[in-house]
Amino acid sequence: MPKVFIDGEAGTTGLQILDRLQGRTDIELIRLDEARRKDDAARHEALNAADVAILCLPDEAARDAVAMIDNPTTRVIDASTAHRTAEGWHYGFPEMDPDHRDAIAGSTRIANPGCYPTGAIALLRPLVRAGIVPTDYPATVNAISGYSGGGKALINRFEAEGDETPFYLYALSLKHKHLPEMQRWCGLKHAPVFMPSVGRFRQGMLVSVPLHLSALPGSPAIADMVEIWRAHYAGARFVEVVGAAEAAGMAELEPQALNGSNRLCLHAFGSEDGSQAVLVAQLDNLGKGASGAAVQNLNLSLGLDEAEGLTERLSEAA
Repeated sequence: MPKVFIDGEAGTTGLQILDRLQGRTDIELIRLDEARRKDDAARHEALNAADVAILCLPDEAARDAVAMIDNPTTRVIDASTAHRTAEGWHYGFPEMDPDHRDAIAGSTRIANPGCYPTGAIALLRPLVRAGIVPTDYPATVNAISGYSGGGKALINRFEAEGDETPFYLYALSLKHKHLPEMQRWCGLKHAPVFMPSVGRFRQGMLVSVPLHLSALPGSPAIADMVEIWRAHYAGARFVEVVGAAEAAGMAELEPQALNGSNRLCLHAFGSEDGSQAVLVAQLDNLGKGASGAAVQNLNLSLGLDEAEGLTERLSEAA
């Protein structure tokens, strides 16, 4: 039975991964008691005893953890930002390309994606690869996340008695740690303008990309982009492409609708004259945006059904 060690299981992402793995009979969890979780000798032993080590640590601590591993057979899934554009690491978005699952399954070093980039890459990469969106397009990405995406400090702030902050923008200097992976894996020559925000809800996420269709090559229609997505994600169990007609009939989109699932839903909304569009990815920032993705990558790494322990449909999460 393969052994799995979560280094940093007490953090927000670690706890979510642990919750998804507890009770499974096809893996064995290596766990350290609270007194030993920060003991480097104990961590070294656990990291090297594991078939798969999942790192839920700050960037520098994640790099240090990788340096502790001298067992050549230990596979690593790093949930930090540290290795998402690093050479020798495979980006852990299985649906990124049709053959990307196989690359993840054969890798010993997997960098779990960020939550915001998961949405942006899902929307833009297929369109860039198809030539609908040029590689030098000045892309803009706007997003809102539940406050759990900020970890324990932000959770404590929003759940503290007397705090009534409803919503705020951040990264106002237009710098964000997710930009390098967003640019690279979307296939863009320039970093997009990225404006993230946080709302007064615990989890859930919307990532949106506005487009001037008349400024794109061939002035594509909404239906063209939807068909490109459908071809790109054909057979993907966790990515759902919402049809153009269904999207046109929607009056609103709620960020919490996919909470508890590993689903990622893609929508394309357009103006009546066909000159403008807003592409929107809907996901659970703690699901497909973090811990769900890590479990999916774990399953692929171990040669298991990629959906083991995960919910494919919202009805399963309810």
